[in-house]
Amino acid sequence: MDWGALHTILGGVNKHSTSIGKIWLTVLFIFRIMILVVAAERVWGDEQDDFVCNTLQPGCRNVCYDHFFPISHIRLWALQLIFVSTPALLVAMHVAYRRHEKKRQFRKGDQKCEFKDIEEIRKQRFRIEGSLWWTYTSSIFFRLVFEAVFMYAFYFMYDGFRMPRLMKCNAWPCPNTVDCFVSRPTEKTVFTIFMIAVSSICILLNVAELCYLLAKFFLRRSKNAGNSKQQPNNENKEETKQNEMNELISDSCQNTVIGFTSS
Repeated sequence: MDWGALHTILGGVNKHSTSIGKIWLTVLFIFRIMILVVAAERVWGDEQDDFVCNTLQPGCRNVCYDHFFPISHIRLWALQLIFVSTPALLVAMHVAYRRHEKKRQFRKGDQKCEFKDIEEIRKQRFRIEGSLWWTYTSSIFFRLVFEAVFMYAFYFMYDGFRMPRLMKCNAWPCPNTVDCFVSRPTEKTVFTIFMIAVSSICILLNVAELCYLLAKFFLRRSKNAGNSKQQPNNENKEETKQNEMNELISDSCQNTVIGFTSS
């Protein structure tokens, strides 16, 4: 798989992300994708060839391997990374759509467009607010869901995160209960625990970023509500002052008229 293309796409999203989102993307590529491509694929490259069972019954070894490993660790991790990275593409498409609208306004000569040229529009960094806030927050939520689902699936399919050295299999067509052995179980256990730990760190970063965005949203909302309440109060004060001045002017005019008629 071409992970470089994915890095290019998500790198554009990184420009509009929060600081926590940038840390998450760094952890994703350095400690998950790079480890998967450079080291983990070599460790699991011989898993089926070196899966040995103490029987010569045709098909027994393949059936036992399929029973204990319904899907390869490498393919499951690759599928997890694809699903976890996909929600960020929603943000990329949202940003691309807003840039397209800005370019269309610029070409039409719209006075609302404040940019001088197309290059300035391409370099613009959008703030996470309005509709972009909803898209960005939704992408984080789906990332959390995918991470949790894949971690549960991993634990459920492999019955834990440790790679056993000996597996007993009695599936058909094995003549009886046979012993099967996995190559380099300790090394594979270390890699599995490492990938699960990094996935847990990514979940914590996603939770922290989601809480940060929600807190920022409610603070901005309460601030706007306070400003909207303060503005009518100021208008009421100015109206009261104006009424008082009008009353003073009318009273002075009445006194002047009364004094003139009495004289």
